[in-house]
Amino acid sequence: MESLLSRPLDAVYRMCIWLSAAAIVCMSLIVPWGVFTRYVLGSGSGWPEPIAVMLMVVFTFLGGAAAYRAGAHIAVAMLTSRLPRPAARVASWLSDLVMLAVSGFIVIWGISLCIATWGQSIDALPWLPVGATYAALPLGSFCTALFVIERMIAGPQNHRPLVAFGEPGGEFDGAA
Repeated sequence: MESLLSRPLDAVYRMCIWLSAAAIVCMSLIVPWGVFTRYVLGSGSGWPEPIAVMLMVVFTFLGGAAAYRAGAHIAVAMLTSRLPRPAARVASWLSDLVMLAVSGFIVIWGISLCIATWGQSIDALPWLPVGATYAALPLGSFCTALFVIERMIAGPQNHRPLVAFGEPGGEFDGAA
């Protein structure tokens, strides 16, 4: 059962990693270009800021989904680490249910936001619908919801080589 669920989600995880990495690399190139054109050339470009903001949203929501699956998200375990094992399991399930509810909320309302703003455009980028800039919200939240469901069914995935990036025995461990 685990491989039937985990293998397709490995592809989703890789997509989240690569798209969020591409977003941060592009952002790292676009922002200095905006600074260069404004302060060196004396006439700022209008497009770097809205593109950088859009890429930050992509990085945040898709990277956040990948971080959730890898167990690299912010987690305050001060209370749960002191609970008895059965109560800790219940707290974990409640946490997963809350994550699933929040992800579902963002998917539903994110799609509504994309639809409602699709006919609008950004002044600096008239060819780009505003709704397209918000597409990472429902997409990233949908990926997060898939990873939450996987965690509820198959348990945490941070021990698997693909997800344990940089960890001993991980896919990209230098010792392997």
